[in-house]
Amino acid sequence: MATFVLVHGGGHGGWCWQPVARRLRKTGHEVHAPTLTGLGERRHLLTTATGLDTHIEDVAQVLFHEDLRDVVLVGHSYGGMVITGAADRMPDRIARLVFLDAAIPLDGEALLDSSPGLKHFDDSREVDGVRLGLWPENAIGPLYGLTDPELAAWALPRLAPHPWKTFADPLRLTNPEALAAIPRAIVNCPQSLARRPPETRARWLDAPYVREIDTGHDLMLTEPDQVARMLDEIAGLS
Repeated sequence: MATFVLVHGGGHGGWCWQPVARRLRKTGHEVHAPTLTGLGERRHLLTTATGLDTHIEDVAQVLFHEDLRDVVLVGHSYGGMVITGAADRMPDRIARLVFLDAAIPLDGEALLDSSPGLKHFDDSREVDGVRLGLWPENAIGPLYGLTDPELAAWALPRLAPHPWKTFADPLRLTNPEALAAIPRAIVNCPQSLARRPPETRARWLDAPYVREIDTGHDLMLTEPDQVARMLDEIAGLS
């Protein structure tokens, strides 16, 4: 059985993985779903300094303190930035990277570079000195695709505005060769893929395992059965 670390995207928290985590644990996998600083149950820890490096360090510390090895490290959306940075810091602990409708950044890129659609969805404003965006009431349907009323009602009070600094911070790699050697898998949502700039779209098709799930961006909530089945399949790849 595999060890999964599931990293959420912007505005979410470890809570969003509950449906997928239950299914993976039922089949015997070990699952960790940390919440990044300033979000979910850790939103009270937000400061003006909270940036991409903060979130990379959140995940790196989970890998170290839980002594996790041979990890299938999964990132959703902005979480693709975080897992790339964490794997760069601790490549010896990672068996595979999985980009789940996620950013796939290059060295020196910020999320605003690899996902330029965010610039058109910039609803950010400053609160107590922190610039916050992805306000839940604005993003829940148009961006996250949570159109089912019952699911939206459950998610809305758990979503949080996201520290915009993390989207503007560039990713800085220190171990690119070791990072490039880690096998990767990519799961796209067709609507998200269609919005990728044509000049970079091939990046989301460049892996031995590339699949699609035709649903909204928050596929771990809208299609947890399919996501769990694919993650189980990815964990079994040689």
